[in-house]
Amino acid sequence: MSAPSGPPPRFDDRRDDRRGDRREEYGSVKARLRARARKKARRQKKKGFIRRKVCRFCADSTLKIEYKDPKTLRLFVSETGKMIPRRISGNCARHQRPLATAIKRARHLALLPMAGQGL
Repeated sequence: MSAPSGPPPRFDDRRDDRRGDRREEYGSVKARLRARARKKARRQKKKGFIRRKVCRFCADSTLKIEYKDPKTLRLFVSETGKMIPRRISGNCARHQRPLATAIKRARHLALLPMAGQGL
């Protein structure tokens, strides 16, 4: 084995080599522009009018979160018996926390099932 001739590569040289490899992967300038255009089109497709979800308990102050009321709690439990998360149900954090506690208490007293109907 022979030792490599010349000085060891500088850090900058290695970085340039990596950039060069990356450019070869993307191909030509046209290919990079097409890829950027596709990415932009995907981003624009996602945009649209999305109706803001409103917390039911904030909107209607007469609704109370109680573990004794399984009819109300069922609205926030899926068919499989899982709690529906905030981002889907639209509840605020202030009401989601006591709701989760009420669901757990109702499960413990067998007012709500631990699992869904088919399980």
